[in-house]
Amino acid sequence: MQAATPQKPTVQKSKKLVAKAPIRSKVGKVIPTKPSFGHIAGLQATADDLDLKSSVAYVIDQDTQEVLLSKNDRAVLPIASITKLMTGLIVSESKLPMDEAITITQDDVDTEKGSSSRLRVGTTLTRGELMHLSLMSSENRAAHALGRTYPGGLSVFVGLMNTKAAQLGMRDTRYSEPTGLSSQNQSSAKDLATLVGLAYNDAMLRELSTSHSHQVEVGKRTLQYNTTNRLVKNPNWDIGLQKTGYISEAGQCLVMQAKIAGRKLILVFLDSAGKLSRIGDAERVRRWVEVNHAQRPQT
Repeated sequence: MQAATPQKPTVQKSKKLVAKAPIRSKVGKVIPTKPSFGHIAGLQATADDLDLKSSVAYVIDQDTQEVLLSKNDRAVLPIASITKLMTGLIVSESKLPMDEAITITQDDVDTEKGSSSRLRVGTTLTRGELMHLSLMSSENRAAHALGRTYPGGLSVFVGLMNTKAAQLGMRDTRYSEPTGLSSQNQSSAKDLATLVGLAYNDAMLRELSTSHSHQVEVGKRTLQYNTTNRLVKNPNWDIGLQKTGYISEAGQCLVMQAKIAGRKLILVFLDSAGKLSRIGDAERVRRWVEVNHAQRPQT
């Protein structure tokens, strides 16, 4: 019995060592220290019947314009890479040649957030490839190069983005650059639903934004890019157009056009707590629509 006594603290010490703080500190590094605009405004405290984790949510029937769900839909917030939908729309409507070669320059390097990119300065791809990487995998240098090389330059391109928003009646929307890295790019859920509805009519934007993966040849290297939205690969979803976004000021964002329970719906989620929670919110809405708002068969 005496020999067993000192063994107990030894076991307890080893257990404490296993659960030491480095795991928590390591996890802590990936949590943004800068609160989102929505968090600062207290929008996350808004309750809703589905217990969504996004501060802003909006679901509307694309055909009938019936609003199925609305949560802080007029709040004006940074939209991060959702911006790239408008970037792609302007480029597509310009009818510029998609096979024209464009070279990444130092001007395309992110000085706003210091984000990295596998498209090194000097990389040359076609306009079509840059569109693909921008819409599918949210490549920032690709999106910036699309705006920079537009006839008249970046300022003309951004002006066209804002003009298009005004033409569409997107009164809550302002763009300052084509990537979404700037928190000055702001919009509301209602405005973004309008943008998604128009972008869905563009076959190129539908195809590229819902692509699963794409490879590009850069010199002797082959770069593999994948979608930023796991739902496009999910057989439970029929997604016609989508875009994700994230900067710390915006939180996690997601917009989609999807067919659910026989209805063409536009879904907008802004300022969600994380990548998984914006996906979780989309899943909650899908199940809720299937149970409560399925299209009734015509008699």
